[in-house]
Amino acid sequence: MNWNLPDRAAGDPVQVMGILNVTPDSFSDGGELPTTEAAINRAREMVAAGADLLDVGGESTRPGAEPVSEAEELDRVVPIIERLAAEVSVPISVDTSKAAVMAAAVRAGAAMINDVNALRAEAALATAAELGVPVCLMHMQGEPRSMQAAPRYDDVVADVGGFLKERVAAARAGGIDPDKICVDPGFGFGKSLAHNVALLRGLGQLTRQGEPVLVGLSRKSMLGEITGRPVDQRVVGSAALALLAAQAGASIVRVHDVAPTVDALRVLAAVTGG
Repeated sequence: MNWNLPDRAAGDPVQVMGILNVTPDSFSDGGELPTTEAAINRAREMVAAGADLLDVGGESTRPGAEPVSEAEELDRVVPIIERLAAEVSVPISVDTSKAAVMAAAVRAGAAMINDVNALRAEAALATAAELGVPVCLMHMQGEPRSMQAAPRYDDVVADVGGFLKERVAAARAGGIDPDKICVDPGFGFGKSLAHNVALLRGLGQLTRQGEPVLVGLSRKSMLGEITGRPVDQRVVGSAALALLAAQAGASIVRVHDVAPTVDALRVLAAVTGG
């Protein structure tokens, strides 16, 4: 499926990306989709609820997560993407940092690559350029196993913005079409609560850098620290953060709970005339 990134400056509405984790150990929903059929049913539910695209991930990137092999990740995501590409009407994104998984996923029908490592792994950038689909470059300080140990920044907004500018420049130099690049500030990836709050307050600075911005705040630990609620009771807080991101100019919000997020964004659009 050919798919273009939304452009808020051109009047495109915020798009909702539904999270489809086919992993046993993701922080919020690990193990909830043990079979291909369960994952397909969840995907159908999210599309019916208003998801504009689906993000399929086969390797957890939660703090402390252990890496999985290329073969295992392929076994997890490729059958799901093949089914979804044939059965749902929205584009499919693959959440991976491995070049081989990117290539196999796009062959299976994925229309986007969402990389928490910003195409820094071996052959990832060259592979993404050759595949020619939109890519999302995310900021992460450190790696999942250790990223929350002691994150430090001189100025989190400036530091994240600078990193994303560098990776966008590298992607362009590597042959990726500038119109097919979006960025993600990486909330919760090597960032304390204070860092996350400062980054959200300064999100408008990042959305004005030029590339569409994807934001993932759904159910994250910052909400647990703010509200005291466990991960399965963060729907309202997640919707609130999605609204704040949309108001700051985010183009895509990546969420677990599609229906409440879609409703919240519809209310925002009705009130603001968006």
